[in-house]
Amino acid sequence: MNRSRPAARPARPAKRRPAQAAAPRPERRFHGIPVSEGVAIGPVFGAAEPRIEPAHQRILAADIEAERSRLDAAIQQSKKQLGKLHARLDLLPEDSQTEIAPLIDAYLQMLGPSRLTRNIRRRIEEKLVSAETAVHQESEAIAAALLAAAGEGAEERLAARRRADEVREIGRRIIRNLTHQPFQSFSSLPSGAVLICQYLRPSDVALLDPSRLAGVATEEGGMEGHSAIMLRALGVPAVLGVAGLTDAAPPGTPAIIDGSSGEIVLDPAPETLAQARRAVTAFAQERQNWARLRRLPGRTTDGQAVELHANLELPAELPLIAQAGATGIGLLRSEFLFMNRETLPNEAQQTEIYRGVVAAMGGDPVTIRVLDWGGEKEVEALNAAGLVPDQMPENPALGMRGLRLLLREPDLFETQLAAILRAALAGKVRILLPMVTTLHELRAAREVLDRVIRRLRRRGERLPDPLPPLGIMIETPAAALSADALALEADFFAIGSNDLTMYALAADRGDADVAALYNPLHPAVLRLMQFAIEAALLLRKPVSVCGELAGNAKFTPLLLGLGLRSFSMNAAALPRVKQVVRQVSAEACARFARKVMEENEVSTIVAMVDEFAASLSG
Repeated sequence: MNRSRPAARPARPAKRRPAQAAAPRPERRFHGIPVSEGVAIGPVFGAAEPRIEPAHQRILAADIEAERSRLDAAIQQSKKQLGKLHARLDLLPEDSQTEIAPLIDAYLQMLGPSRLTRNIRRRIEEKLVSAETAVHQESEAIAAALLAAAGEGAEERLAARRRADEVREIGRRIIRNLTHQPFQSFSSLPSGAVLICQYLRPSDVALLDPSRLAGVATEEGGMEGHSAIMLRALGVPAVLGVAGLTDAAPPGTPAIIDGSSGEIVLDPAPETLAQARRAVTAFAQERQNWARLRRLPGRTTDGQAVELHANLELPAELPLIAQAGATGIGLLRSEFLFMNRETLPNEAQQTEIYRGVVAAMGGDPVTIRVLDWGGEKEVEALNAAGLVPDQMPENPALGMRGLRLLLREPDLFETQLAAILRAALAGKVRILLPMVTTLHELRAAREVLDRVIRRLRRRGERLPDPLPPLGIMIETPAAALSADALALEADFFAIGSNDLTMYALAADRGDADVAALYNPLHPAVLRLMQFAIEAALLLRKPVSVCGELAGNAKFTPLLLGLGLRSFSMNAAALPRVKQVVRQVSAEACARFARKVMEENEVSTIVAMVDEFAASLSG
């Protein structure tokens, strides 16, 4: 009998071995320049832009006209792009607008009938090179000349780097339009991402939406460039100058950016990520405390009022000043008006710029320092006007500079004074004279000011009442030691601690061989400051400090103890200085200062200052 076989059982599927999870990548750490505080956590978004390295290309004489036409078309395209960028600024959040219009104006001036465009055309015609080659060579030549002419001071070197970057930026833009190369695009930037790229131009920063962006890191850039200023104004955590970062961080890589320490962590370990999240919370709380602090007065625990003002080098920094809670501008460096232009700004042009800054401060005082040109500063408009020698003196720091130049060129001086007086109708203004060394110089400047006032009244100009006070920088030992005589005729003093330290110690901090000697806590520097402060206070004349000493919260108790009640500093430093002001009593600071002034060793004074600062933070 046939028996049917039972149906075959379905074969059991082979047991799958559990897939092994990919081993987590080890975290990698990079270090750069911290330029905007805060901690950001997010996936990497890379914005790539091909590098422009134009080869040296020769042309035939018959091609000159064609190359000039290509150049003109690229320049017009560049102008159109900058016009669109200018229009887009209004789309940024109101509190974060960076007022980069003056920078865009400077770019547009360079695209006009400037030294740059003239020399580019000359290279095409005389050197028989392509438009790309001519643009690259000329922009690099001008940038190199600006850097070579920079002086020994940190401010001078910084200004030169900024101007060189502006020229190179315009050169890159023209070349990119000549070669039809794409620009960096941020249109697909996802919310909460960390932007990592080779470099970030000011025009790129203006395209960023701070509400979507977690943080920024680049391989190029520095602390004081235009892009850094704008990132700080936008409140975006940022680290610049991180070598090798873009190759190490492909899109999507988890990243942490610490804009306070300058550290970047890729593929962070769980404990590192947890620590970063705590830092995000702590920084948010600190920002809230600073926001509350901004509304509180600068006052010591025993009731001494302290003015906390900000320095201003470019109008782009105005939003930073507002965010910091400054109660005025203690030092407006007017040199930016004379940079990147072939002709001197006339009275109307200067008046418009000054009036805009004064009006933006809403009644808070603005101290405008008149043109502080030195032989080490490249100001093309002064060269073109024949007001300065073509050859730099052997020691520019000791040559024709500051007020000396203005007194030698009264038309230049009178034009600026007239513009300041007219702008003073918009708010409270003070006029500050740089590099005063003798009483004769102050008297001569006063005579020029009086002459300008009479001339404006004769032509029917309305002037402020009272007229702006006239003060002097105390930045040379001669001025400090003559402070008792100068205080009789100056309306106020502003102590420039950077130059005063350099001149007193005959040491430039930018020179590696002697940088260790540069220390504003040297007893000689402190005694010069003390003498000037006491001379001003004796005659009830306002006195402030506006060098880097003012912005270091560690030095605040000593400066208060020496009698200072007015500080002007980088806007970013202001909240911490105010925090210290509100922690200390003027009486305790005076006792501390008396002990410090009894010492003769720099190392001892440094240790005392550090110990006092530690007692506050503890």
